[in-house]
Amino acid sequence: MATRLAIDIGGTFTDLVALDEETGEIVLEKALTTPANFAEGVTHTIRKANLDTRGVAQFVHGTTVVINALTERRGAKVALITTEGFRDVLEIQRANRTDMYNLLYAKPLPFVPRRFRFEVPERVDHRGAVLVPLDENAVQEVVERCKALGIEAIAVCYLNAYANASHEARTRTIIGRVYPEAAVTVSHEITQQWREYERTNTTVLNAFVKPATTRYLSTLDRRLSELGFLGSKLAMQSNGGTTTFSQAQRVPIHLVESGPVGGVIGARVIAARAGEENTISFDMGGTTAKVCLIENGEVKINTEYHLERSATWAGYPLRIPVADIVEVGAGGGSIAWIDVGGALHVGPRSAGADPGPSCYGLGGTDPTVTDANLITGRLSADYFLGGQMRLDVSKARLAVRKIAEPIGLSIEDTALGILRLANANMQAALERVSVERGYDPRDFTL
Repeated sequence: MATRLAIDIGGTFTDLVALDEETGEIVLEKALTTPANFAEGVTHTIRKANLDTRGVAQFVHGTTVVINALTERRGAKVALITTEGFRDVLEIQRANRTDMYNLLYAKPLPFVPRRFRFEVPERVDHRGAVLVPLDENAVQEVVERCKALGIEAIAVCYLNAYANASHEARTRTIIGRVYPEAAVTVSHEITQQWREYERTNTTVLNAFVKPATTRYLSTLDRRLSELGFLGSKLAMQSNGGTTTFSQAQRVPIHLVESGPVGGVIGARVIAARAGEENTISFDMGGTTAKVCLIENGEVKINTEYHLERSATWAGYPLRIPVADIVEVGAGGGSIAWIDVGGALHVGPRSAGADPGPSCYGLGGTDPTVTDANLITGRLSADYFLGGQMRLDVSKARLAVRKIAEPIGLSIEDTALGILRLANANMQAALERVSVERGYDPRDFTL
């Protein structure tokens, strides 16, 4: 028996749990997340825990690298190679609109602009029969153009490739010969289901995050080796399972909910030990609050996930298995703000770990949920992060005053209002996974 190590990187804190399977000893550690270098944050937390990684047999990692890259649009410069006549699938999207009567409705902008979307002659029917052979000369010309344009990642998605992937496989070979530096994603390795828009979008988003994820996991792999770690390295997937670092680098889109799903799996295990089969997991972090309904001891897995979807916006569909998690911008770092009409809001923007809430004293000036909790006495200024960090009440009050004065409330009343709004947002999330889906929350344990 040996030690198992798990580390989760959140928007504000990085958490470590180590279990010695022989003695049952558990080591817990927590440190501020390092957005500029997540790998450095992981190794810093390990050192802080005084953990000897040479005795660790397994490392399991939950990370927000993928979802952060997508939401912040900090990914690779991507080109799309697709079947002739289907260049604008990403632009056309679906006819169903979430906000039917909004005359000013704007579709989500594709992650690949039209000038970087290229067509090549080829065609396969829905049964996999080749109707038009792949024009390899056209593929080579497109790849050479991508190289000249400085494209970092290439997504390949041909019509009906789920039925016959030979053209995509051949295209990848040509890319590897002409432009080996490019990160390549082919649709049949991401999803083998129909629906061209969803499949194309999933392929493109995988390509968008692939270079950043590869760099991060490669760096983390190297850092762990430098610490003497020789065990297996696994990453949490959005469906609640795990995958190897090497596979995660090939298909990083499966890590889009890598962090939040760990809390769901943990809640399910705890509930089962308590004899509860019907539960609702609730996980409030630094950026968002996550809820998930667990029925008969099972977490519902959706086959489609929508990035940034809301009641009035379609978002970006992904054809991947994902735990049915609902997230709202109501975390400890969620920023309170006043709109043009003078109404108070909380989230979805977050102060994160850098600079963090104003009370951290790290340069943040926006009022956050954590600042409000400190002002109302729900947090101790002298005992935060296990006593390792002291919070500054004066800076929290200064931040909240910025929005208290325009709405004519005291700092204390404004702080209380921030907390009430955050709680209302979290209540709405609980209702979305229960009442709105026909479940009576009284039949579930939170």
